[in-house]
Amino acid sequence: MNMIHFYGGGKKFYPLFAEQSKLLVKASELLIKVLREDSYEKKKELTRDMKQVEREGDIIDSKISETLYQTRIVPFKREDIQTLGSRMESFLDLIHDSAKKIVIYHPKATDTSWLEIGEMILQDAKFCEEIADLLSNYKKNAHEIHEKCAKMKDIEQEVDDLYEYYMSHLFEAEKNGIELTKCKNIVQCLEDATDAAKEVADCVKMIILARD
Repeated sequence: MNMIHFYGGGKKFYPLFAEQSKLLVKASELLIKVLREDSYEKKKELTRDMKQVEREGDIIDSKISETLYQTRIVPFKREDIQTLGSRMESFLDLIHDSAKKIVIYHPKATDTSWLEIGEMILQDAKFCEEIADLLSNYKKNAHEIHEKCAKMKDIEQEVDDLYEYYMSHLFEAEKNGIELTKCKNIVQCLEDATDAAKEVADCVKMIILARD
């Protein structure tokens, strides 16, 4: 009975989580392009594309809420469904915010550390996509899901170290207060995105543990 309960409700939610995770990958790939692009006009164009991806994510998050309201049988706790959807949306929002800050602040140069963090954000997004594909059969895939969540935690810690090193160097080397503020806010948003990804992983782990 419990297994029927789990899969019956899940058929409505797993495709939405999978769709949201694909948007995370798409947005992260656009962020990498923004970080690598030299043309300011092209950066703005890419960020507009990312804004559309974010809007699609908002629509999916609303669909999750609507489906939750309309569905009596759900795959796991209602609050966990809502939390997972919200955390994925927050991750997406911060990816977009990172690109938006780069365009708005228009710093004199893009630091290589930003690109390193951007690439790790993309790794996080791909792990989210893989986890979403595995979640519908969590009993069989529990070990693999836990491993991917652990890797997302490792990424968050690695980015924390990179962020601290970058910030200490920034305050020592950058003498222009305006440029310092620009760079500080951009790298903070990038770091926040990896924190948001870890929160997605934490939510997934709690869901899996609750069903063990």
